Amino acid sequence: MKFKTILFSALMSSLTLCACSGENNSTQAVKNSEAGENEVISTIMSRRSVRDYKPNAISRDTMQIIAECGINAPNAMNKQPWELRVVDNPDMIASMTEAFLSENPKMADDLKFRNMFRNAPTVVFIASTGDDFSKLDCGLLGENMILSAWSMGIGSCCLGGPVAFLKSEKGAPFLEKLNFSEGYTLLYAIGFGYPAEAPEAKPRDKAKVVFVD
Repeated sequence: MKFKTILFSALMSSLTLCACSGENNSTQAVKNSEAGENEVISTIMSRRSVRDYKPNAISRDTMQIIAECGINAPNAMNKQPWELRVVDNPDMIASMTEAFLSENPKMADDLKFRNMFRNAPTVVFIASTGDDFSKLDCGLLGENMILSAWSMGIGSCCLGGPVAFLKSEKGAPFLEKLNFSEGYTLLYAIGFGYPAEAPEAKPRDKAKVVFVD
């Protein structure tokens, strides 16, 4: 119930941001943001990629909420060109990691390396259909997921390296076990877990934002 309350509050803040009823609403949203009252903006600006996690598992009820936030992302013509596979079985993650390390033995010497997903206890694998906008749509899905997770105190990290392994000969059995439907291709993965670190924000180049008259 606590998680749903938080998400409801974030949703209401989002609706405030998106309201199209005139200058007063947008002005109030800015004032709320400056006062630190807008939860959506606070979540976006405070989010960090996390690469060290506590071993605590994330409940499936919580991951269901995060996944549903993902599939409610905007997508072209509502084609919903994605499939998600959530893996939280430590034995499966350990087996994948063991196979990965057999191909990358030097990484086994890293004492901090507990699994190939930045040590995250839960991993979501995202596949797309390959249609024109499917990759963009899947990116929007992932953003919804990591922001909703962060609003509940759960960190995340988008991962591309494990995908390359799963598409290799050694990783093929694990990819097959994910059982994506025909026509779907694994695009990327996201590791989720409770943060064991508090990364500093990396600088962003605001000069890349240009208003055109």
